[in-house]
Amino acid sequence: MAAAMDNNRFYADYLIETPLDPSQVAEVMAGEQSCGTFVRVQGETEQLRERARAVVVSVEEIDSVATPSLPNAWQQRQNMQGPWRRAKVKISFPIDNVGANLPTLAATVAGNLFDLGEVTGMRLLSLSLPEHYRRQFDMPRHGIAGTRKLTGMPQAPLLGTIIKPNVGLSAVQTGELVTQLCEAGVDFIKDDEVCANPVHAPLEERVREVMKRVRAYQDKSGRRVMVAFNITDELDAMRRHADLVEREGGSCIMVGLNWCGFSALQSLRRSSGLAIHGHRNGFGMMSRQPALGMSFSAYQSLWRLSGVDHLHVHGLDGKFSEFNDEVVQSARDCLTPMAAGDEVMPVFSSGQWAGTVPATFAAVNSTDVIFLSGGGILAHPDGATAGVASLRQAWEAARDGVSLQERARQSPELQRALDFFGPRLK
Repeated sequence: MAAAMDNNRFYADYLIETPLDPSQVAEVMAGEQSCGTFVRVQGETEQLRERARAVVVSVEEIDSVATPSLPNAWQQRQNMQGPWRRAKVKISFPIDNVGANLPTLAATVAGNLFDLGEVTGMRLLSLSLPEHYRRQFDMPRHGIAGTRKLTGMPQAPLLGTIIKPNVGLSAVQTGELVTQLCEAGVDFIKDDEVCANPVHAPLEERVREVMKRVRAYQDKSGRRVMVAFNITDELDAMRRHADLVEREGGSCIMVGLNWCGFSALQSLRRSSGLAIHGHRNGFGMMSRQPALGMSFSAYQSLWRLSGVDHLHVHGLDGKFSEFNDEVVQSARDCLTPMAAGDEVMPVFSSGQWAGTVPATFAAVNSTDVIFLSGGGILAHPDGATAGVASLRQAWEAARDGVSLQERARQSPELQRALDFFGPRLK
């Protein structure tokens, strides 16, 4: 039976690898990240430890390996030998040790633990925060409901694509492409993560040119298109960029989370009324080694505390290294509330097209997603408008419980997508 959760503590789950007794290592972890060190020090009374020490809740040994996952000089100096035992560890921490301080919360659950000599593997798996503690941090300003309101899309998934002015497009050329995409029927357009303020398409010029086209399209069609401008930069510049986007009638800004940091995102969230599209580029260096780093579950828990509204999760059968079950769990994590109303919209991207829609819908059982498709829209043999139509037809089929092949009989755009992309992606 699981131990009862203390409302004055938060909890972190880890995977560890060690040649030592995992229970002993768990105690080292708890001491290292609270009031202890490798020996008892002056002033470290039992009363202090009772109040401030992290506590090992559980240790579950799972298996062992013959060789360590990571090099370890400390263990070499101790001439330690295997086997290297793996275990899942749950530790609780006093909330009062941290307070509503996101950088310190991150340092507590994911700081020096990764450097401990006792381990050859350390991975943060998940976080659990009492709701009253979660609410001391920033909630998403818009989240799912607000994003739907901003785009005028009450139910269906937001279908979109990525523009890449970093390939050399000028601000005017970018604006022309945005016009084409709006006319094709997309709901959402985002900058590429490596295009922020290039010389050939300065952000200020790009924002003005793009929003001029978006406003003109809205005046003509009555449809609102959300554009996520990449404003990744130092904090003062990001604030200026966000103000410009808002003045020009924009509704969304995109930030490369890992390169700006928690504090910058918190400050940006508090100074801007725009939706924040959180791009996780660089997450792979935290996650691809199974015995090191952190899972997306833990990652998204921390970033949601900064107040982001959307988070990238990659896509099913995409071009990146993640397995489909990891992508699915990432999306489900985004849609699972930490406190009522704080869900964020998962963003599927990376090789997505009409053919990946049924598995996506089946996995998350929700249309509360942003579904980005580059080639699936722009490379459709009948053009971008047909590409967008094929995606809508695929989502409608998935929602109705109809196979793509059956729906394609009455949907020529979907049929063309299946004929064109299907053989190429097998």
